[in-house]
Amino acid sequence: MITSLLDQVGSTLLFLQKILRTMMFKKLKVHEIFEQIWKVTVDSFPTTAMAGFFVGAIMTVQFAMQVKEFGALGYLGALATSATFREVGPLLIAFMLSGKVGAFTSAELGTMKVTEQIDAVRCLGADPIQEIIVPRFVGIIVSSFFLLAAGLMMSVFGGMLLGELFAGVNYEEYLRHVPLIVSPVSILSGLVKCGTFAVVLATICTYQGYSTTGGAKGVGRAVVATAVTTMICIVVMDWMTSFIGDIILTMVRGFRP
Repeated sequence: MITSLLDQVGSTLLFLQKILRTMMFKKLKVHEIFEQIWKVTVDSFPTTAMAGFFVGAIMTVQFAMQVKEFGALGYLGALATSATFREVGPLLIAFMLSGKVGAFTSAELGTMKVTEQIDAVRCLGADPIQEIIVPRFVGIIVSSFFLLAAGLMMSVFGGMLLGELFAGVNYEEYLRHVPLIVSPVSILSGLVKCGTFAVVLATICTYQGYSTTGGAKGVGRAVVATAVTTMICIVVMDWMTSFIGDIILTMVRGFRP
């Protein structure tokens, strides 16, 4: 099992290396990249916006029950927004995108692979990585980053609305202490997580789709493998980015005069 896991990790990293090398040394299909960005963004925006809205709403309800006991409802918006930006928001929204964007892309590429469309591109003298994979890879990263950022904005709106309805905290009061707790470091941490999760999602779904074998059953296995692997890797990367971020923040504060 460990050998199989290491083999999968190594194959995925080699596939990522092949994509990056193609992006560096071959001409990019700019028109197809923009087409993929538009397609992924339009298809996934409603799902991401809804997920972001309810993430902010849930965090507000949870924090409201705690801060109300200490008479600190004025800090409800700041606490909910900080937690959403730094940890919960990027993680849950990335999960939604892995099920929506990742599963669709792996199924699309897997179908192209088992019906020999990718082999046909290779037979015509073109590079399937350049023609098919790179536009989707770049499109997913750019779109996912935008969708995750938009989802975080919707989470703030959801938190404000539930703060008003559930805890009686108006919008002005909800946002008043946000600048005190939500620092630029919090926002930067959330954006770094968004970018990292986007790369993980794009790499895994394109690899699983491109390496599909076994006909229709193989496509199904690729979709399942994409969903499971992406979620596990996102959790691991969330821990790693938090751990490394804390170390860097401690070093910066330690060297600060």
